[in-house]
Amino acid sequence: MEIDPEARIDHGAPLPPYRQLAGILAARIERGDWQPNRAIPSESQLVQEYGLARATVRRAIAVLVDQGVLFVVPQRGTFVKPTTKA
Repeated sequence: MEIDPEARIDHGAPLPPYRQLAGILAARIERGDWQPNRAIPSESQLVQEYGLARATVRRAIAVLVDQGVLFVVPQRGTFVKPTTKA
């Protein structure tokens, strides 16, 4: 399911907020808002921007890490994983 990178979180939607956020972040990466090997905004910044709980933001990031879109460097942040071209 494609999500608009400019979308806002809809708390009344059937899709849980963490999935909505994961989709928004993935769309923003696809659009080029953040380059490979560069950090995305911190959890605190995402909490502020989207009005979500930190646990919800962490869950969205975990989804993208599991999908191979992001990787986490302890004490440094969350980064966009470079795509491998086959």
